[in-house]
Amino acid sequence: MIPVPGGTVTLDTPQGPRTVSVGPFWIGRTEVTWDEYDIWAFRLDLAGRVPTDSIDAVSRPSRPYGAPDRGFGHQGYPAIGMTYFAAQTYCAWLSAKTGKRYRLATDVEWSRAVQAGLGADTGWTPERRDALAWHAGNAGNQSHPVAAKPPDALGVHDLLGNVAEWVTGGVGSADGRPVVRGGSWADPADQVGPRARAAQTPAWNLTDPQFPKSRWWLADAPFVGFRIVLLPQ
Repeated sequence: MIPVPGGTVTLDTPQGPRTVSVGPFWIGRTEVTWDEYDIWAFRLDLAGRVPTDSIDAVSRPSRPYGAPDRGFGHQGYPAIGMTYFAAQTYCAWLSAKTGKRYRLATDVEWSRAVQAGLGADTGWTPERRDALAWHAGNAGNQSHPVAAKPPDALGVHDLLGNVAEWVTGGVGSADGRPVVRGGSWADPADQVGPRARAAQTPAWNLTDPQFPKSRWWLADAPFVGFRIVLLPQ
């Protein structure tokens, strides 16, 4: 986890630019990887446990159809294709396991981390974008291992590009819905950057054969992932 100092952030809103304050917090150095996500999603922490009368009440995903990593790679790669609900539930499980307060970043916190990561030079030139971010122009149509690109000034990897990251909507989103930020390996280069924001559409889960659709997996959104933040105790 990397500390992010508090500060002010100006976000685009339907009512125009709005400046808000955000307190200090910690953010994951990388996106959550399969190495971490598998433990919860596939119950690896329960493997070999002697059965007891107690019931594990933690809600966990059903097995996805096909390979969850879509063949991109697993060890060291960002976990992909999960719903906002699944990402939130992972954070709740991790918090219960550790006694710490993990959750998804808010839209404002994510924007503050990007601002701090860009440092005094906030310009997002094509050269800087190519150096820090995986996008459709350099990713070869797939995600890449986390931290394969250099870190930003804050020490955070892949905050922009690689996989778009779930955040809790708020000031920057029109109706408070969760959104993904930063753009991804599947997006054109000019759609990856500090202002990139997208809300889920039906196309993200179009081919899921279940009815109702899975609340855990997005069958058609292998470009979506997440990272966690930690609140001060």
